[in-house]
Amino acid sequence: MLDGQDTDARALVQNWLDRFDAGRTSGSVSDLFVADCHWRDLVALTGEIRTRSGRDGVAQLPELLSAAGATRLVPHPGMVPPQRVARAGETVIEAAIAFETDHASCNGVVRLLPDGRAWTLSTAIDALRMPEQPEEPAYAKDVRAPNWLDNREAERAYADRDPTVLVVGGGHAGITIAARMRELGIDTLIVDRETRIGDNWRLRYHNLKLHNQIGVNHMPYLPFPKTWPRYIPKDMIANWLEFYVEALELNFWTETSFEGADWDEANRRWTARLKLADGTIREMRPHHIVMAASVSAVKKLPDIPSLANFEGVKLHSSEFEVGSEWRNRPVMVLGTGTSSHDISQHLHAHGAHVTMVQRSPTMVVSVEPTAQLYDGLYLGDGPTLDERDLVNSSFTLDLIKRAHKILTEEVKQIDRETLEGLERAGFELEYGEDGTGWPLKYRTRGGGYYFNIGCSELIIDGEIDLIQHRDIDEYIATGVRMKDGTERPAELVVMATGYEGQGYLLRQLFGEEITERAGQVWGFREDGEMSNMWTRTGQPGLWFTAGAFSQCRIYSKYLGFQIALDEMARE
Repeated sequence: MLDGQDTDARALVQNWLDRFDAGRTSGSVSDLFVADCHWRDLVALTGEIRTRSGRDGVAQLPELLSAAGATRLVPHPGMVPPQRVARAGETVIEAAIAFETDHASCNGVVRLLPDGRAWTLSTAIDALRMPEQPEEPAYAKDVRAPNWLDNREAERAYADRDPTVLVVGGGHAGITIAARMRELGIDTLIVDRETRIGDNWRLRYHNLKLHNQIGVNHMPYLPFPKTWPRYIPKDMIANWLEFYVEALELNFWTETSFEGADWDEANRRWTARLKLADGTIREMRPHHIVMAASVSAVKKLPDIPSLANFEGVKLHSSEFEVGSEWRNRPVMVLGTGTSSHDISQHLHAHGAHVTMVQRSPTMVVSVEPTAQLYDGLYLGDGPTLDERDLVNSSFTLDLIKRAHKILTEEVKQIDRETLEGLERAGFELEYGEDGTGWPLKYRTRGGGYYFNIGCSELIIDGEIDLIQHRDIDEYIATGVRMKDGTERPAELVVMATGYEGQGYLLRQLFGEEITERAGQVWGFREDGEMSNMWTRTGQPGLWFTAGAFSQCRIYSKYLGFQIALDEMARE
């Protein structure tokens, strides 16, 4: 949305809302939508995250609004007024809306095409009506009573109680959902096997930074300082997570491994097993387990039979830290995603002789300006972060695909010189499914792209060698033998080969039955929503969160509300 006034747009939106209200009364609103319309509900009316498409998909709106006790939809009084904007190649009138239900305050976004009919509608829960929490008295009458620190230490210890929610994984995904649960007053414990909060960022390779700008990456309630750089280094992130946990009073156990859990159907709770730092096992019985182990939880080590012949050092990219010890020594990096490029560039900077091994075609996009185009909603001054998040969450997969195809064509033109140079160097390029770019590649396979910060130029100039994996005949003790009979030496092989899907981890921790009941995690469902992410799964009490900072910020809100609604239903 853009700042400013558009009286005609406001009148058209109000007219549509009036007609929608009349249609609710008569029980039919379908004629107010175009044939290829989409309605996305974020917990407000269906209790989950769902997209319904076409006029048949919106036909149930009157019934669901009535069942929820919803008031009429009105222009949102606290957000930017209706404006004409370009979305996915169409000029639309976009307006934030607001309404109430029996249990919550809700908002959403409607987009009208020039003929006055709606193309998209989103309805989203925004705040639950919950009992007010009693305020802490200014001073305790008994000065010997426990103070704030005493109470915090007792709360964190869980000596005589179990958490209502157990969050497995203490990265930004786990911390974000725990912050949401804290605001909702639901007792939550995060467990993580690392020694220190933030280590899942702190211990990664030396030159790692976020590849999108700070404005899209804020966490709930506590934005990053304005003095921070646009691209945040890993150690700043790590230290911030540690600070954030303390500032928001989140309960966090480090050096604690989640060993699995069994579901108690009769009592609707889990029996979870936690291995503590001293090796003892603590059983807890939470109502909910949120798996926040990310899409990068289990290293993927491809089955390359002859790799066992190699007698040098073999590391997964998650184990690689610094490259100074490889100066003037030959190394190979398997893979051509972001981690592979960053590690290769780091090794080259430390004087190593680097060969990248491409296993499949990869999308390359310059970190500036082109990678940032996909986050255009968050660039520059304008609406608040909450407003931008509301607009972002209103996009259905169909709109995202349309918009990203347009953006990817623009990206290819801007980066044409680099892309042509890569192709001359033998690098094989691709641009995502149907040319939709890197963001949807991330949401389906968690990788397959590179944000260029200079490594592409090193490949083009021959500073970093490139070979295709299919041209390798076999790995030998000292490197590889190519199919043409030549040999390439290596003393280190870094496998930047990605991570297993969450289903792999689930089977280890919960067993086959619960894994099958929960269903596929990550990727897309038939309705275009992420599979079992931030919403109810086939296994009661089992939830998932993962993804970029922006995804975790936006969707932890709706995940938190679903858990809160489940807890209200227990009472």
